[in-house]
Amino acid sequence: MRAAVTLAAFAAAALVGACSQGPDFDFEPGVCYFVARPDGEPPRLEVVARDQAQIEFCAARLEEMRLRFLRMGGSNQEIVGAYQGRFVFIDREGVKIGQSLDGSRFFAMARTGDGRLAIPGAIARDDTGRPVAVAPAPEGR
Repeated sequence: MRAAVTLAAFAAAALVGACSQGPDFDFEPGVCYFVARPDGEPPRLEVVARDQAQIEFCAARLEEMRLRFLRMGGSNQEIVGAYQGRFVFIDREGVKIGQSLDGSRFFAMARTGDGRLAIPGAIARDDTGRPVAVAPAPEGR
């Protein structure tokens, strides 16, 4: 009886885990991907850049792509990418990173007053909390 209950618990945990995970992708080290999400089809990865040293560089490549699309007349303000098993979400507010396409995200980079991306602690804000510019470099550099 005890073995049956344990087996049922493991089966339920596996079932819940399988339902909560999104598509399974193969990520190459140092490769930045765009996540294409065609209507009615599963998401797929498209290579944007290779030999990217860290996720911030991938975010910069994705931001370049987003801006190019907007300059060509596109209207989509949001873009989703991936880098080494992490997903990168770029929108008007900045860059968020998550472990899945549908899971929670954490804020990685914010927009400055002039629209550039910066690490949140480097952004100077006015009295209302609105970003105004990038903070100056520390003295001595």
